[in-house]
Amino acid sequence: SIGRKVLMALSGLFLIVFLLQHAGINMISVLSEDSFNEISHFMGTNGLIQYVMQPILAFGVLFHLVMGFCLEIKNWMARGKKYTYNKPGTNSSFPSRMMIYSGGTILLFLALHFYDFWFPELDIKYIQGDMTGLVNKADPSSGFRYYEELTHKFIDPKRVGLYILSFIFLSLHLWHGFQSAFQSVGFNHRRYSPVIKKLGMTYAVVVPAAFIFIALFHFITSAGHS
Repeated sequence: SIGRKVLMALSGLFLIVFLLQHAGINMISVLSEDSFNEISHFMGTNGLIQYVMQPILAFGVLFHLVMGFCLEIKNWMARGKKYTYNKPGTNSSFPSRMMIYSGGTILLFLALHFYDFWFPELDIKYIQGDMTGLVNKADPSSGFRYYEELTHKFIDPKRVGLYILSFIFLSLHLWHGFQSAFQSVGFNHRRYSPVIKKLGMTYAVVVPAAFIFIALFHFITSAGHS
């Protein structure tokens, strides 16, 4: 069980780094269409990222989700034993008790996110064989397609609402998960733990808020252009 928690924590820390990088790149779409297109094209065609980092990321996401549900099931089974006595309201925080539910919501969000972006990208590049990244591969002057694809998904207010709700659950998940990951790998010091706790709370608010801002920004600007 301890080994599983350590592996769960390591995969969580890996995903925390990825989320920060992903939010940073997406924030560029608010500042510059051209820069976002250039960076997205590099990320989408670089061999190291596509054939090494992307499979590692996919495995990390899958491993973290499966391990999380397995650990929660074991905890449920342990709490079901007669000798186990627990007061969730006093022994644990609300975010920690909600981890399985916030994790399930994030899983549903990932399905939507993959449907919106990842699966179409795989189709264009590896099934259709178009690695140009252009809106029209026969016309180099058409420009890259990434910004247009991103903003197109944030026209529908229902989809924007689903994204915002998912990021709120992500914030709740990170609120407990960030500091819990450090504790699980043995980083627990009376001097530094409060700093990690504050850093985790800041991260849990700022990163999901950045994603929400990006979605709202493109929704508002697309409405203004329609």
